[in-house]
Amino acid sequence: MTLKTDFETIKLAVGADKVGVVTLNRPEAMNSMNTLMMRELRDCFMQFYVDPTVATCLVITGAGEKGFCTGADLKERTGMSDETWRQQHAIVEQMVRAIMDCPIPIIAAINGYAYAGGMEIALACDFVYAAEHARFALTEVTLGIIPGAAGTQNLPRAVGVRRAKEIILTGTPFSAADALGWGMVNKVVPGPKLMDEVMATAAKIGANAPISVRQAKKSLDKATELDRSSGYAFEIEAYNRTVVTEDRQEGINAFNEKRKPNYKGR
Repeated sequence: MTLKTDFETIKLAVGADKVGVVTLNRPEAMNSMNTLMMRELRDCFMQFYVDPTVATCLVITGAGEKGFCTGADLKERTGMSDETWRQQHAIVEQMVRAIMDCPIPIIAAINGYAYAGGMEIALACDFVYAAEHARFALTEVTLGIIPGAAGTQNLPRAVGVRRAKEIILTGTPFSAADALGWGMVNKVVPGPKLMDEVMATAAKIGANAPISVRQAKKSLDKATELDRSSGYAFEIEAYNRTVVTEDRQEGINAFNEKRKPNYKGR
């Protein structure tokens, strides 16, 4: 599959190591999402669902140092009719599903403000690294709506339902340190070191057997959705799909031969 990279509001680059970086690229608007960005994010991540072999790990971040993404572009929404609003939100729903359904691991690199839909994008990723100056908030109830990009579903899974209720019902911003303490963020680093830290972790993931990584991600996603017995049954099915791969044999051979494995995703 030929990977589409010619977007207007986002940048997509996949390196020789097959680690891909998606950059939200509207820094003049704190990387807020207009309708075009919503469509482009949806289309970008759908590509990796169609062909998960084109990358081994993905990183999503924002252009500039101030904002990761401050949610929907409210200037564009000024005077928007109910029907147009609903239609725009249908694109958001497709977008967040494309992120959550992506079989390739996604790391969010939060380089600044992650408010409303921006925070929901971070929550839809597999895990999150944040710059020390990053700030988070789900401000929707202060604007007469509620989180609509899976925020009410993903936040309780990250921080517990009581903390999620406090965050969502007050709409109060919080710091990267708070997010780390509550379990929403995996690591907080100085801003200039953020991408180095994220890319190092992405490289570690990318160096592992791609099919194994994708199967492990699928199984982990079921941990909060199924009872333990059903989840374990899913895990065994996912495990068995790795047994027949060339990479499984390569991993064993490399270990026994005391060398680095050369995984090919087969």
